[in-house]
Amino acid sequence: MFPSFDQNRRMSRELWLLFAIRAFKTGLERQALLSVDDVLAAATQAKQAGAHRFCMGAAWRQVPEGEQFDRVLSMVRDVKALGMETCVTLGMLTLPQAKQLKEAGLDAYNHNLDTSREYYPKIVSTRSYDERLNTLRVVRQAGLSICSGGILGLGESVQDRCALLAELAALDPQPESVPINLLMPVAGTPLENAPAVEVTDLVRTIAVARILMPRSRVRLSAGRIHLSKEAQLLALFAGANSIFIGSKLLTARNADASEDAALLACLRGESSAELFPHVGA
Repeated sequence: MFPSFDQNRRMSRELWLLFAIRAFKTGLERQALLSVDDVLAAATQAKQAGAHRFCMGAAWRQVPEGEQFDRVLSMVRDVKALGMETCVTLGMLTLPQAKQLKEAGLDAYNHNLDTSREYYPKIVSTRSYDERLNTLRVVRQAGLSICSGGILGLGESVQDRCALLAELAALDPQPESVPINLLMPVAGTPLENAPAVEVTDLVRTIAVARILMPRSRVRLSAGRIHLSKEAQLLALFAGANSIFIGSKLLTARNADASEDAALLACLRGESSAELFPHVGA
């Protein structure tokens, strides 16, 4: 279980590389599902830091029945009781499971399409593209909001990026949240030497997502740590209106609190000390 939190109410998950822990020699160790107390402590910290939504993720292909799923339901209930919005990303799930999550107080479910239908088989083999779309249908049927986006830097073409956005925009209703992730290369995987995505390509993708899905939260998600403050501001001005905060995104380091405080202060034309007096205190 990987808890994290979002400054602007939306969430992101699933980097394809998480599944590489099993398939390749990455040096990453599998982590057991966290306890409810650990997650609740992290959620409390997130709320104190100003987060509105708390996101929890497990690297499952299919949501299991039994104690682990019951534990996730308890996590959702307890985090919801803090007065926060809740979001999970758990892999494929059944309609009864989705309804149980809804009854526990879940607000949103993340399940990324990752890339275009055509390029997808070159990147993911754990489930099909149609299985991903079916998961989104199940989530919607249960009355949950959808968080679904993709990853740039997988070796995809510009056409693939356009096709991904077109697929997301064709969902009816459109996703409430659309995370745009940058690949975080991990040593020992086939994409460890993948070239970095040009900032202008990221900005174009975000701008097109904003045009196609005007009411969605377009999230500047994984990979921010490799972007300058200026590049992040450009992405936000181009149409992104949410960032994912927290010290870690699954297996990769994320920007720290002071960096995010400075970024948001710059965006609003205010000093970080006035906006976030708790940071560094």
